[in-house]
Amino acid sequence: MKNFIKPAIVLTLSMIILISLYTVIVYGLGKVLPNHGEGEQIAVNGKRYYTNIAQQFKSPNYFHPRTSAVNYNAAGSGGSNKGPSNPEYLADVQKRIDSVRQENPEMQNAEVPVDLVTASGSGLDPDISVKGAEYQIKRIAKERNLDKAKVQKLVAENTESGVFGPSKVNVLKLNLALDQIK
Repeated sequence: MKNFIKPAIVLTLSMIILISLYTVIVYGLGKVLPNHGEGEQIAVNGKRYYTNIAQQFKSPNYFHPRTSAVNYNAAGSGGSNKGPSNPEYLADVQKRIDSVRQENPEMQNAEVPVDLVTASGSGLDPDISVKGAEYQIKRIAKERNLDKAKVQKLVAENTESGVFGPSKVNVLKLNLALDQIK
């Protein structure tokens, strides 16, 4: 028994020091970086928005983000914990598909992008796929009386190429840019 106590104590103390050191390093780096660990923010008309947290847009003249299992509440992120074989989940997804098709009647025959009808793991994903943004272009152009090509150009300008994944569009940045069009 005595042979196990000393290594257990040494291992415990080593892990406490290692984890504490890691926490201090990450916290210190966060405070030294440009945003001081606060995340990217945009100020518009005196109001500040975090670009890395999904914002809810319901109006038909805005691009809509992914659905959120936590109702876009950044205080507690999380998914629905329902799997793809769960009948309740499948019914929810079908309702979302029907809703997206109803909101975008010009796109009835087009396949609905999966990210427009499924929530992200955190429920706070600020980005949609390029395909998800393109699916909504006709509705936005019609609602705002804009040329479709102008809205397509705006989506292209706000597309971020993916280094470790597919290209994406930040919905908040896109909608703020959309508001800048006269």
